[in-house]
Amino acid sequence: MKYMGQALSLARLALGQASPNPAVGAVVIKKGTVVGQGYTQPPGSHHAEALALKQAGEAARGGVMYVTLEPCAHYGRTPPCTDAIISAGIKRVHMAMLDPNPIVSGRGKEELEQKGIKTYLGEDAEEAKEVNEAYIKFITTGLPFVTAKFAISLDGKIATRKGNSRWISGPESRKYVHCLRYTSDAIMAGANTVIADDPHLTTRCSGGKGGTARKQPLRVIIDGEGRTPLTARVFSEPGETLLVLGRAAKPEERAAFTRAGAETLELPAAEGQVDLGKLLEALGKRQITSILVEGGGILLGSLFDQGLVDKVIAFIAPVIIGGAEAKTAVAGRGVDQVADSFRLEGVKAEKLGDDLMVSGYVAAKGGRRCLPGL
Repeated sequence: MKYMGQALSLARLALGQASPNPAVGAVVIKKGTVVGQGYTQPPGSHHAEALALKQAGEAARGGVMYVTLEPCAHYGRTPPCTDAIISAGIKRVHMAMLDPNPIVSGRGKEELEQKGIKTYLGEDAEEAKEVNEAYIKFITTGLPFVTAKFAISLDGKIATRKGNSRWISGPESRKYVHCLRYTSDAIMAGANTVIADDPHLTTRCSGGKGGTARKQPLRVIIDGEGRTPLTARVFSEPGETLLVLGRAAKPEERAAFTRAGAETLELPAAEGQVDLGKLLEALGKRQITSILVEGGGILLGSLFDQGLVDKVIAFIAPVIIGGAEAKTAVAGRGVDQVADSFRLEGVKAEKLGDDLMVSGYVAAKGGRRCLPGL
């Protein structure tokens, strides 16, 4: 089990940096010793298996490979990993799960077996699925995986009645959020959040290797009426910003946002609210596989009301804010009966400093949400 665990640790290093490819880790073992290891590099570069075999060299012959996802058997931007494994003389391959990509699923395993390589499937499969939860949804539906993130007080508030929100969560939680941003393709926020807080919406995480992030997630600002000020920080930060409007932009308005550093996307809207379903489709076509939604309450409420949230990560701080007018994390219509509430499954809780981080997957109304492969 320890070798697959090592491969999974490597796979996590690729999260957010290898999209739209899956985050894969691979380890090559010879006589109980690790002789090669690797994880997926940015698109167009090496896959995990190829890197591990390159590092192992001749030591790979007669060795065993542990890989978190079924090796590909087709030509894409790089040659098939199965060809490299066969040529290297690997005798056994342990894979955590099959690749849900229809052009791969089962083919890689079958090709290896046809060449006399023994395969084993299913070791640490659940953990492997969690690592690639965004890839699994994207490759099977064409839509990005949506995670709702918010920090609340013990009484469920995200800000005081006057709008002050700094800082509800502690430094450990805020540091972890930068890691969440690092592993996401995009960060989404509403115009009200940008206007009120003027956030950076960047990551200062570097995958635990020091230095700075290799890339910044796409910043997606939902602004039905085009109210975001041209001086907002999001326009001048490293990386790209997409301003989503719920109406046609005037040519001079579009030009002004372009000069400020933003691309504009105009989508249909109802009552001033952007069609979020159409937005997810558009982001999927841009090969955005994962989105971290950071508020505010109106945006999160709309996403929940429309059943578009896949996962929730909530940071609960041991403070009481109070106030009937203080803002809550999720607005929107909500539900009329507690029985109709959005419930989480696969719930995990972890202490970060004085805060409690609770995460889980949103269950479908009336039954389990069966995200593909999860």
